[in-house]
Amino acid sequence: MKKLSFLKPIFNFITIGLLITTLSRIFLFFIFKDRVVETPDFWYIFPIGLRMDLILLCYLSFLPAALITFLPNKWLKFTNSFLVIYSFLFLFLILFVELASPDFVKQYDTRPNRIFLDYLIYPKEVVGMLLKGYLVSIIITFLIIIGVLYLAFKKGKKFFYTTSADYKFKLMVFPLVAFLLFFGARSSLTSKRPINASNAVFSTDQLTNTLGLNSFYTVAYAAYSIKNEGNTKMYGKMDEAEAIARVKKYMVAGPGGFTAADIPFLHVQQPDSVMKKPYNLVIFLQESLGAEYVGILGGKKLTPEFDKLSKEGLLFTNLYCTGTRSVRGIEAVVTGFLPSPSESVVKLPNSQQGFFTLAAALKEKGFDTSFIYGGMANFDNMASFFNGNGFQDIVDQDDFDSDGKKYAFKGTWGYSDEDLVTKANEYFKSKGDKPFFSLMFSTSNHEPFEYPAGRIKPYDKKAATVNNAMKYADFSIGKFFEMAKKEAYFKNTIFIVIADHNTRTYGKNLVPINKFHIPAFIMGPNVPKGAVYSKLASQIDIPPTLLSYLGIPFETPMVGRNLNQLDPKTQGRSIMQFNDINAFRVENQVVIMQPNLKPLQFEIKNDTTLVPVKLNEELAKDALAHVVTAGNLYLEGKYKLRRK
Repeated sequence: MKKLSFLKPIFNFITIGLLITTLSRIFLFFIFKDRVVETPDFWYIFPIGLRMDLILLCYLSFLPAALITFLPNKWLKFTNSFLVIYSFLFLFLILFVELASPDFVKQYDTRPNRIFLDYLIYPKEVVGMLLKGYLVSIIITFLIIIGVLYLAFKKGKKFFYTTSADYKFKLMVFPLVAFLLFFGARSSLTSKRPINASNAVFSTDQLTNTLGLNSFYTVAYAAYSIKNEGNTKMYGKMDEAEAIARVKKYMVAGPGGFTAADIPFLHVQQPDSVMKKPYNLVIFLQESLGAEYVGILGGKKLTPEFDKLSKEGLLFTNLYCTGTRSVRGIEAVVTGFLPSPSESVVKLPNSQQGFFTLAAALKEKGFDTSFIYGGMANFDNMASFFNGNGFQDIVDQDDFDSDGKKYAFKGTWGYSDEDLVTKANEYFKSKGDKPFFSLMFSTSNHEPFEYPAGRIKPYDKKAATVNNAMKYADFSIGKFFEMAKKEAYFKNTIFIVIADHNTRTYGKNLVPINKFHIPAFIMGPNVPKGAVYSKLASQIDIPPTLLSYLGIPFETPMVGRNLNQLDPKTQGRSIMQFNDINAFRVENQVVIMQPNLKPLQFEIKNDTTLVPVKLNEELAKDALAHVVTAGNLYLEGKYKLRRK
């Protein structure tokens, strides 16, 4: 064994790495034990986890093994310095993401992923949120990291220095070492493809499945997958023409209604009634306002203003968002684009100019267009996307800072919702007779749930809670309409209040459908008062429905449905993207597609009870067609208006 002591750094690296990931998995298991143990054979997370951890650590061990073998003994000092730095760098990163995992899983119901990377881009907002909402976790993490760094300086040489060994002997041993690392990294000698995250799937509970992975792997895979944006092959392949035909089946536009061969879904949408002067349009997008918090939808009694105002227009009671992030909600409500496993088009590089938005369509019709936000518009790349796609004015935190007015409250994420509505009301008044379109986006209902005191009767004793933030957001909705009703623009404006997504999206099903249920109401001239739309609908159906109220025809590539013109006999449909899982729902049947796995179908007894049923192959093809189409439209630049 002494002759093999030169391999000690590799052995120690793998052993310490396994210790970190295994202890973390055990810790996560006990945190979420009540839910995990409901899964049959839940203990699979441990052998699967060991396998996935070894894959990661064996991959990372290739380079040190090669250097130890092939660099001559005279370079031993350099080799040892590299081994210490390399080993502690990766072990530190593995430890860091595992320490971040408990709070991330609590919030997003999965291990750190693309969202984790996204937040690293915005340190100011995220650090502020963490300090106010996760201070205890930060202190514990900091103490652990300090301890690890101390050990690194004290014990680095002991654990990760290699020793001088006979060069010929090292060359003789290397094939065996390389084979073992190769076998460990691939975890199979018979499979044509390396093992990946889909091999950790053994249940219908997304969280339980991800516990069989490790967080460094999920973050690294998310970073690697960025280069594959728009690639939908993980779900299956389909001819583009077939995919387009299947998507068109679900649209309101008839076979002869499409107007451009090179833009497959471009069609003319006629208004419900023609107007000489079009109405204005205001979208008030609500941060994280899930249906479970809305009293009129059977949720908590937190939204008296929303409940009251919804009776003055059209209330949607069976509406589902497309994703779990604000950019996904913006994508659906402002562009009507289909959700896909890629990042939202708000952040993708090839959609920063010439991509269809309501603002672009309305700007062509002579509307002034704007985005009004109490935070920084560069967050999540919003300003860049909006600026390149039809939004003329972007009003954000800098404008609040510089206008010299006194506002109610400025928190971690920007100015409060009541400041937002005050600013927006003044802006709309300034438009006079010019038609306008505006997207307002709230901030107050976001961790760490900050809002000005004295505005609401708290639901919880502790001030900074999601329930109290919901009540404050609702208070601000009421304040906006109280002000707007006194102004001339009100009688010429179509308003919608709609959520971008829910707060936390979690549940024991592969896709927690109940957490995608969101509220919305439309109010304005020609909108029937006290009306209720109870058919199943998707967030992507909202923008074409809004255009139908404005009084003029529009040419659009949106595949969503104008719900006002939908045949009552047509089945309701919604599409949901949950991390890398896609759900395509038609009435009470849902097809769920996971990467590199066969699709599954469930019957929905209610939003939390899904019963496995035999797969309807045609429905599964329709589901795949929508995802394939999203990827093709983005990659080929075919989601746009005609060039004038």
